[in-house]
Amino acid sequence: MTDAHPRTGTVRGTTVAIEEATVHRFLGIPYAGPPTGSRRFRPPVPAAPWQGVCDCTAPGPAAPQNPESPAPPGQEPRTWSEQDCLNLNIWTPGTTGTARPVMVWVHGGAYLSGSNSDAMYDGGGLAAATGTVVVTVNYRLGALGFLHLADVLGAGYEDSSNLGLLDLLEALRWVQGNIGAFGGDPGNVTVFGESAGAAAVGTLLGMPSSAGLFRRAIMQSGTAERCRTPQESARVCAEFLELCGLDSDRAGEILALPVERILEAQEQLVQRTAAATFAVPLPFQPAAGTPSLPRPPLDAVRGGLNTGVDLLLGTNLNEGSFAVEMRPPAPGDPGFPDRAAAVLASTGGLQPGQTPCYAAALKQVLDAEPSGRQLLEAAIADSVYRQPSNRLLDARSGSEGRNFSYLFTWRSPAMGGKLGACHALDIPFVFRHVETPQAAFLTRGNAPASLSVAMSGAWASFAEAGIPRLPGLEWPEYGPLRATAILDQELRVEDDPRRELRELFAAAAR
Repeated sequence: MTDAHPRTGTVRGTTVAIEEATVHRFLGIPYAGPPTGSRRFRPPVPAAPWQGVCDCTAPGPAAPQNPESPAPPGQEPRTWSEQDCLNLNIWTPGTTGTARPVMVWVHGGAYLSGSNSDAMYDGGGLAAATGTVVVTVNYRLGALGFLHLADVLGAGYEDSSNLGLLDLLEALRWVQGNIGAFGGDPGNVTVFGESAGAAAVGTLLGMPSSAGLFRRAIMQSGTAERCRTPQESARVCAEFLELCGLDSDRAGEILALPVERILEAQEQLVQRTAAATFAVPLPFQPAAGTPSLPRPPLDAVRGGLNTGVDLLLGTNLNEGSFAVEMRPPAPGDPGFPDRAAAVLASTGGLQPGQTPCYAAALKQVLDAEPSGRQLLEAAIADSVYRQPSNRLLDARSGSEGRNFSYLFTWRSPAMGGKLGACHALDIPFVFRHVETPQAAFLTRGNAPASLSVAMSGAWASFAEAGIPRLPGLEWPEYGPLRATAILDQELRVEDDPRRELRELFAAAAR
């Protein structure tokens, strides 16, 4: 057992040995008050200080959510609680001595699922290997975190569509005020995340109240464009209320609705959304034009907000492969080229007639005629992940902070190699979990340990000093050449990879 003494009260954790290093682990620390009762659908409030010792030897509950279907291989069922979900975990090499860089992780899950205590996010290995303090955070999900109730409930609910993000800001304030008690440097905080977690980071970059809460940001397969207008969010809210058996006149009843009923309606909305897209169903998103997010985050970044923050971002080569290979077939599904055209038009911003131009650009990139599956996979990857990342880098041109880009290309051997360098495959490399049972479905025991060492080291060196360092290779800033580190068994740097596709989307946006 080991104790730490943050301002909110003494916490008791455990000490573990990892790779011949000692790591102190504190789990389930409350950083905000319970978001229940009169606080449901309202911004978080700081955690009240406690007397005595808070037992932080076991994980806290996740935010309310439905089980994932299909669940990721090796995923344990999550325990959730609306009352106690706003908690965080800390792994630190020491609670005293030199202040260490702090890395605050935001989990993914389409703003619908996930937990800071999922095995793949255990920060012990990363903390032990790199000497950083690793923090993982829970935040409200789904309707409880992103339902736009401003138009139907009025005062006090103006920011109900951004509660998950406001939770993260409250967690970062807690880190600033308390991480020194865990050996961390409150002036050197890096916020990082993957998928929806990276989208949350990208959105935080565009929130005025985030200024000064973190020095650096890492976005793995994320975007600063995952938000809606208040009008679009109001339409989703009306549909959700209908699924709850309510209308605008009875909207106030949702404040006391059992959370299980909210989750039931949430799953129905997810299924509707999934049936309407060949890409990634995202029924819940933040709303811009609201008090905490007055402008779309990409516009705010382009205008100079958080210009001093150092940024490292990138994507995996085959981000769309799960959506292609794992989506159940449905009667009436069109062929892959038509699906690709629908994705490019609805999500990517290309006109339907531009699909042949996209196919031609992809042929140049691949140096071969793409199959229908390849066309759809690439269309999803470009529309949802890669081109939004390119646009964020462009918006950061001239920023005071440094900008670095990567493309992760190591291919998973799972499913006979069909998944390629798929979505989320980078996570076990960053957290040094490539040999764990949870990673086995994707890595099949063949992941190069050297790549994990390189990536976790680069992430930690970026957190420490704003420069990602790779063994034997200089990683230059993105800059006018669009320098990009290719992360694979053989590391290299390439200028403007997949240029033809980037140029196509850039021309379409003009």
